[in-house]
Parts: sequence; C-alpha cells; structure tokens
Amino acid sequence: MSRTKTTRGTAFRSGHIALVGRPNVGKSTLLNRLVGEKISIISKKAQTTRHRILGIVTRPDAQFVFVDTPGFQTRFSSALNRAMNRGVTQTLADVDVVFLVIEAGHFDARDEAVLALVPETTPILLVVNKVDQIRDSKTLLPFVAEIAGKREFSAVVPISALRGRQIEPLLDAARRHLPHETLLFSEDDLTDKSERFLAAEYIREKIFRLLGDELPYAATVEIEKFEQKDALRRIHAAIVVDKENHKAMMIGKGGATLKRIATEARQDMERLFGARVYLEIWVKVKSGWADDARLLRSLGYQ
Repeated sequence: MSRTKTTRGTAFRSGHIALVGRPNVGKSTLLNRLVGEKISIISKKAQTTRHRILGIVTRPDAQFVFVDTPGFQTRFSSALNRAMNRGVTQTLADVDVVFLVIEAGHFDARDEAVLALVPETTPILLVVNKVDQIRDSKTLLPFVAEIAGKREFSAVVPISALRGRQIEPLLDAARRHLPHETLLFSEDDLTDKSERFLAAEYIREKIFRLLGDELPYAATVEIEKFEQKDALRRIHAAIVVDKENHKAMMIGKGGATLKRIATEARQDMERLFGARVYLEIWVKVKSGWADDARLLRSLGYQ
C-alpha cells in the first residue's frame, strides 16, 4: 500500500498513537472501530494480537496513525513473547501520543506494568473501554477517579469500542496532542500491512476462535505462496504447530476443522480484498517454533 505524502494546510496535524494495555482489554476491537475495517484480528482469547499493526484514519484536519500492539506479556518468556514485548516498548519510544486502554471496573498489576512503560514526557490518554458492560453505572465514576490519580493523564475518555460509543470525542482529544505535520500516508490507506500479511492473520483468527484454549498459542501461519491475477487471489498457507497431536486436532475428524478454518478465513479475505480468493491450507509440525529466531524473523517478528 502506498505511503504518498500530500500537503495540507498549516492547521493540519498528523502523528502516531500507540494503543497499549494488558491482554484482552479490546485494543484490536478499538483499532478496527477507528479504521472502519477489520485489519486487526480479534477473539475472546487473550494475546490474540502478535504483531504491531498500523491503522490509518484520515480526516479533513488530521491523520491519525494508530499502532496496535500485542498485550504486554508478564507470564511467559519464549522468544515469541520476548519479541512481542520488545515491540511494545519500541513503539512507546517512537509515538506522539499513547492510549492506555483499560477495562471498565478492572485495573490490576498487569495494567500497572503497562502504565509504567509509558515515558513521562509522552501525552497519555486513559481510554476506559467496555463501559457498556458495567452493571452498576454508579461505580464507574469512582473507578475512573481512582485510576486517574495514578498518572497525569491528558484526558480520560470512557468508551465502548464494540458499540462505537465516544469514538469521535476520543479522536478530538488525541488530535490536540499531534504535531503540525502533513500526511504521513496516502489519504486512502487504511493500514501499512499487505494483503499477504492480512491473509495469514485471518487464518490465525479462525484458529483462535474455533479451537480450544491452548492450541491457538502453539500455532502460527506461514503464507508460502500469494499470487494475484486480476480479481483472483491464489493463496497457499501452512499452519505450523508444535506437536503431532496438535496437527490431528487442527485437522479435525475427516478434515472438518481445517475445512471450516479455510472457509471462514476465505470469506473474510474476499470481503476485505473485494476479490475472489482460492485458499489452500495444510498443517505441518515444527517443534519449538516459538523459540526459533530464524522462523520468527521470517514471520515478521523482530
């Protein structure tokens, strides 16, 4: 996707905004809501996001470049998790504004750990997500007041990313802290990621949604061939798992699970790409892949 710069008036602002928080607070749901397309995969399982993903929103007076990051991981220390945590800390060093996304009514040591990573000099907005899930609305105000006392936040914005509530006030609050700059990306760009990358992510999302609690974390996706001809995409993908018994579970009885993964991923790709997709998926075993630095680099982890 292009990154052509375009000049704008002197009042125009643009910059990078990091979405950070502990796993499963709704960062990816928020990014998709902001952009208006599903560019970051989501599931009910924590730690679904593994890559840094840019979501680009262009308005007449500003361009917001949102950086969705993996949830900061404090429990596990594989090479994969270390790479994801490095992505979070590197992002925080490079952005103009930070959104600390928390879950309404819940703030624990994991949230504290992420807050401590944000440089004191960077404007930080407290984004209180999932306010629609609060049973007693009277508890929200004292909760927000308590968390707001932990840091000098530039703004506190309660939202529901799922339902699209308070999104415009959130953008308005962020714009005030962006530098006066021209466009960083083309006006039509929604993300910096390629269709090849998004195809792998859509497959991985179906793995998270359709399989048990542990197996999705032991799997990744490699796109081995991606061909585009006119309105057709031919995609050959391998799901990489850690153990032989994982392969059997991924395929399912009579191949039913793998077929459903492929069908649902293909349907999502066709909606996003606006084109027909031929998708072929198979499963291969690579023991210890999450600690294989060479493979992780090839999959886009630094």
